[in-house]
Amino acid sequence: MQNMKNKRNNELAVCGFAAVKLLEKNNFNSIQRLYFSEERAPSFGGLCKKLAAAKKPYNQVKNEVELEKLSGSVHHQGVVAMITPPLILPLNTDITTGWIERKESAIILDRVGNANNLGAIVRSAAFFGIKNIVIPLDESQSSVTTSSYRVAEGGMEFVNIYSVKSIEALLKDMKDKMVRFGTSLEAKKTSRDLKLLCGTKPALIVLGNEEHGISEAVKENCDHLIIIPFCGMTKGASSKVDSLNVAQAASVIMYELSVE
Repeated sequence: MQNMKNKRNNELAVCGFAAVKLLEKNNFNSIQRLYFSEERAPSFGGLCKKLAAAKKPYNQVKNEVELEKLSGSVHHQGVVAMITPPLILPLNTDITTGWIERKESAIILDRVGNANNLGAIVRSAAFFGIKNIVIPLDESQSSVTTSSYRVAEGGMEFVNIYSVKSIEALLKDMKDKMVRFGTSLEAKKTSRDLKLLCGTKPALIVLGNEEHGISEAVKENCDHLIIIPFCGMTKGASSKVDSLNVAQAASVIMYELSVE
């Protein structure tokens, strides 16, 4: 079990040393309760003082089994913070108008179902300075979970995640306002062309799910389809594997988008 939402208290378990330390630094007020092992106690003395001042509970656990129960994971790294779940705002025209005015690009995930992949994409987005990620309101799309928070290694504190009912409708609305890209194995253009194709406009890039990629309806509403070039591609060679993992592909594309 990786979601670990406490519905009664409306809390989400965040585990992992880096993730909790970034929470302490950037979003302390979201922490409602803290649990840690004896080994980790010296690293969280300052946070315990802050929690005590805010009259919020913290506790050194007797054994790591308690941390596993709290987080639903063996990858807790000796600390679990129970937080107020991040607010995923519905995307609206005020938000997208701000993107266009500030020339901010955005990543859309088309039913990326693996929580670890979502977390890795968020981590890359934070690293490359991509502030905006859009996910569909679809049961096949992973949302923010304990696993994705841990894998993001603190990246959740630096990105905004928005939801949409229809990716196709968003793409149609952004026509001529942002340059709309989709990833496809059949594409003729490559990720190296991103900056040139964008010109002075921000990019809206759709990454497909792990099994089928982006949907045909999404492809039809993109300005360009792109592929990540592999070694020997320009000479007509074929790749040893069909494609990269979606999180790896996201990193390459965000690098190409951010490079000067």
